[in-house]
Parts: sequence; C-alpha cells; structure tokens
Amino acid sequence: MDGFNSHLTVSTVFSWTLLIMFQTSVVAQICTVDSPVHITENNREGAVVTTINAQPGVTIAFSDTMPADNPFTIDGLRLVAAQALDHETETAHVVTITCTEMPSEAKLTLTIVVIVDNVNDNEPVFAENPYRVNVNEMSPVGTTVGRFSATDLDQNPQLQYTLTSEPNYFALKSPTIPEVIVNATLDYDKVKNVQLVLSVRDGPLSPGDTTSYTASTTILVTIIDVDNRPPWFQPCDKYDINGVVICKSSGYNSAVVLNEQTVGPLSLKPGPLYAIDGDLGINEEIIYSIISGNDENLFEINSASGNITMLKPTNVHGPITLNVLAAQKINAFQFATTAITISVHVPSANPPEFSKALYEGIASVPGNMVMDHTGTALQFLATDKDYIAAGGINPDVVYSIEGSTDFIYSHGYLFLTKPLPDGTVSFNVLAEDTKSGETATTQLSVRVDSDIVPAGGYSGADMAALGATLGILLFIALVVIGVLVCKMRRGISDWRKIYEASVFRSSLGQVGHKEGIQYTNEAFQKDEDGGSVSSGGPDGVRAMTSSEPPKSSWDIPSKDAVLKSSERLNAILPDDTSEVGSDKVENDKEVKPILTKERRVEEGYKSVWFKEDIDPNAKEEVVIIPDSREDDSEEEDEEPSTSGREDDEDSNSPIKTPKLLFTDLDLDSGLGVKMEDSSEEYDDVLNIDL
Repeated sequence: MDGFNSHLTVSTVFSWTLLIMFQTSVVAQICTVDSPVHITENNREGAVVTTINAQPGVTIAFSDTMPADNPFTIDGLRLVAAQALDHETETAHVVTITCTEMPSEAKLTLTIVVIVDNVNDNEPVFAENPYRVNVNEMSPVGTTVGRFSATDLDQNPQLQYTLTSEPNYFALKSPTIPEVIVNATLDYDKVKNVQLVLSVRDGPLSPGDTTSYTASTTILVTIIDVDNRPPWFQPCDKYDINGVVICKSSGYNSAVVLNEQTVGPLSLKPGPLYAIDGDLGINEEIIYSIISGNDENLFEINSASGNITMLKPTNVHGPITLNVLAAQKINAFQFATTAITISVHVPSANPPEFSKALYEGIASVPGNMVMDHTGTALQFLATDKDYIAAGGINPDVVYSIEGSTDFIYSHGYLFLTKPLPDGTVSFNVLAEDTKSGETATTQLSVRVDSDIVPAGGYSGADMAALGATLGILLFIALVVIGVLVCKMRRGISDWRKIYEASVFRSSLGQVGHKEGIQYTNEAFQKDEDGGSVSSGGPDGVRAMTSSEPPKSSWDIPSKDAVLKSSERLNAILPDDTSEVGSDKVENDKEVKPILTKERRVEEGYKSVWFKEDIDPNAKEEVVIIPDSREDDSEEEDEEPSTSGREDDEDSNSPIKTPKLLFTDLDLDSGLGVKMEDSSEEYDDVLNIDL
C-alpha cells in the first residue's frame, strides 16, 4: 500500500507538472508588453506610456501590489500617465499588471518598467550670494583664492563659468573649473577690496534640446595688508620702482639762538617730526631715537611723540645735524632714518620793516609784472636794521602774499596770474625772517586795467609797422645781393685771365724742360678781346709788343680778389725761382734761367721785355732792361742791339713796347704783375698792381 501510494504520488506530481506547464504555455499567450518603456519628464496628464498586447476576452488590471499613489492608470489596453512625471523626483517607476482570460479565469502577471527621461528644466544655483574671502597682499600669482561651484538638479555636466574682475587681479583656473586664482601682484595701498562676479551657464541634455539657463553670484575679496614696509617720515614723496613703493623724506629744519636755550619742543619745518607705518593696514606703533649728531647732548627726543627739546644752550656757530631713527615697536627690523638740520644764529634785535605802509601798483593782463605809477616794475622791500652793513638786506627774509591767489611773487617782482575785471584789488604782503621767525606786513593795492600797454611793450600798430619795415629791408637786401652776384659773374673771365698770366710768369722759372721748347702765354692766346696781345705759334714766341693801346674793356680787378687767386698759385709754385734755376735736369744739361733778378732802384720793380721777333739762333729769349723813365729813348735804342736787328728798325719812329713788370716784393710768389708800356700815357691803363 505504501508502495502504491508512493507510485501514485509520483505519477500525480508528474501529471500536475505537465498540466501546469501546459497551462502556463497557454496563459503566456493571452497578453504581452514591452519593457522597459521611456517617457519624458514634465509630460502632460493622460499621456500614453505604452500599449499592452492581449488576446480577445482578456481583461487587464493593476495587481494588488501596486501602491495607492500610483501615477498611472489603465485605459483598456493602454497604460496612461495620470500626472506629470519628474526625473529629479524619481527616475523610474515599476508597474505590475494582471491579465485575466474569461471564462477560464486564467491569469498572467506582467511587470512594466517606466523610465522617466531627464530634460534641462532647472537653473544652476550657487550656494551663497555673495561669497566673502580674504587674500594676503603678498600672495604670489597663481594662488587659489577659493572654489565656487554651482549645483544643477538636472545633474548637468556641461556647466561653463566666467569671471568678471575689475581690475584684472583675479581669474578662473579654467572655464569648467570654478577656482578663482590670483592673476596679478596685489598691493594693499593700491586696492583694498575687489568685487568679482562669477557666472555659470548650463547646456542642453539632448541633441534636439536648445534650452539653457544661467546664474551668477558675487565674490567680495578683501586684501589683507602685510608688514613689508618700513616707517615713512611725513611729509614724503612716493616713488613706484618696479612695483615697489618707497616714500622719501627731504628731512627737517629748525633754528636756535646762539648761547640761548629754546624752551619747549623745537619748531621744525616743513612740520613736526612724525612717521607712520608704511603698511597702512597694520599701522604699527613707531618709536623714535637720535642715533648721531648729538655728541654734546644738547637735545633729547621723546620716543613716543618724536618731539625734540633743547637741554642746554649751544656755543656752536655752524649748523647742527641730528640723525633720527623711526622703528616699529614690535618689528624693529622695519625702520627708517631722516636728518634734522638745526641752524644757529645770533639774536635778532630788530624785526624786518617795510618802507611803506601801503604800496600801489597797476596790472594789465596775466603774465605781466605789476607796475608802479612811474611805469617801472613794482618792488617792495623789507629791511632789517640788524644788517646795516649789508644795506639792510636780510638774506633770510622771504615774502608771501596773504589774502589773494590772483598774484604771485617771484624774484622780487609781482605778477598777475589770471584775468581779472577792471578795478582795484587789495591784499597784504608778509615778510618773514626764517631764522628768527619775526615778520612784517604791508598792504598792497593794485588797480587792474586791461587796456594799459605794459612798459616796454608794443601795440598792434607798432608790431605792424615793424613788420612792414623789416619787409622793405629784406627786399632791398635781396636786390643788393642780386646785383653783387651779377657783378661777380661778369668778373670771372677777367680773373681767369689774371690767373693764367700768373701761371705764365711762374712757368718762366721752371726747370727740367729740354732746349728749344717755347713757352706760350695761354691767357693772351685765349683772350677774346681784340686789343689783347698773344704769344706766338709753332715758329717761336711772338713779341708781346703793340703800337696800339689796350682796349678799355679790360676791367682792372680788385686787390683782394687777386690775392685770393695768388694763394692758390703759391701752393703750386716753388718759393725761390733762383734755386730752381740752379737745378740740373735728368740728362745733365744746363738749364739757363730766363728771368734774372736784378733789382731796380725805383719802387722795387723789375722789367721783362719780350722781343717782337726772336732770332732762332739767339740763346736769350727774354731780356731784362732797366726801367728808367728819365730816358725812354735809351731803352728804345738798346732794343735793336739786344735783338740783333739794327738795320730793320726805323730810327725815326720809336717803338712803344709794353713791358711785363713784377713787383720786387712778390717776385718769387707771383703776387705782383704789372703790364707797362714805354709810353707814359699807357702806364695808368695797363698797370695792375696787386
């Protein structure tokens, strides 16, 4: 029995299993659905999520396990969204439905996963607005100030940041990393607070989505001062050297009386001794001390206030220089020094005094001096009886104007600085003895009249007349220059002739030429004047005689011009023609000089006679004869015998022979040239005395 039951049980189980598998196979065909399915967030109410595939006669319902706040409904075979879904609230929903087949009441349970797709529907948000941060002024470039990230509920990874900084002291590390870094050297004195604006923009989450949102926040940066500067004595001049600011003090001045002790703190200029911390944001306490110059212990200084007092009188006539140190109380390594120059002067018995209680002047236009009633520059002077030996002039007295900024006092004169309406202006002039501190005051009354022409000035009519006169003088000068240029150009040819004659004369003394070579005077060959004489052609040197007087067209040159021409000639010619004549040529032939230096008694001249016809066999080409004006006939009688032509000349008609004369003083240099005729009527015409 037991075995049967056992067999029956196994058979029964197997049968039921087959029946269940059959039923399941049949039930599986009654409905189907796709899973998972997607729906975009922010959908409209009633949007179809998915459609269920079911056999005829099959009904669909939510299973009993669905929660009460189920956001879906079933409409026939469709799963419908009963409300708008939000990805940020829940990214996915699980829906369980039951399919029932009638009349067998076969049931099938299906699970549907509904995924809610995200869209860009939220703006990025910063945690704070504004942010507040502090930055050390000594922070190097690249130092991170802080990270200021924005959040986005859409979990958008495409956040882009931009930073606005004025001035450009800060920057972002990158557009996607919201880290603010130091972009330039910071200086507490130049900038103490910087306001930054950080903006962010998100991007679309899907290819078809173009929606984007922006947000911004403010970052307030406070620059923290660092103790990196020494104390600065006041007043001082600031200098920026490669980004480093220094403040230079010109020192202080004071005065004491010889053999007298000043009571109380010394009065210093340009102000009391005072120093401040160069780091204005720290403003550390300063202490003062005298480090040198107080060898006699004449002075002491208050370490806290810097006031200097005198301990005893001084008998030193010269100035006393104290070197003062100002150091920070906590950080003594930060310090500065300055000098206090104390002058010592004799006691003053008399203050400065003005000679008048009231000075009166007249002013016209800005920039002009104020004049007195006599038309001279107005001057006011305060004398000091302590300086009688110096005419009452105290060099330590300075002047200043009180009660007016329209005038300025400079170098003893008063000037108007800006236009004023016509009328009278009154103010005071102060004279102060800078050593004794004594002062004197006088009153100054100035009448302003813009129509007055200042003394020494010129009116418009005067300037016009002056311009016209200068124009006429300029025109006359141009005319004179033109005439001189024309005359100079006309005389060029005449000077060329004189120069060529000088060259010809100098050639007479040259050596080294072979016998038989004839010398020509190019100056006379090229003469365009019909009355000029010329030298001969190839047959020999023609005589330079003429029975006709020279034409008057030959202008006599001036002495200065010929001297200039002779200067060039002196550089060419040798200094002593007699020495040249004594030299020997290369072929050892003797060269005879053609010009002898026999001096005349009268006025130091020599005469050179050029024969009219030269005998080719004669050795003498130039004959020098005495130039005696007492007996011209003797010269004419000697000419035939010298030339060897006694029978050819007519004794009844004397020959007028021009002579080339050289001054005795300048014979070797060529500076004296004289054309002379035996007839006295031509002497004045042909004479060129250089």
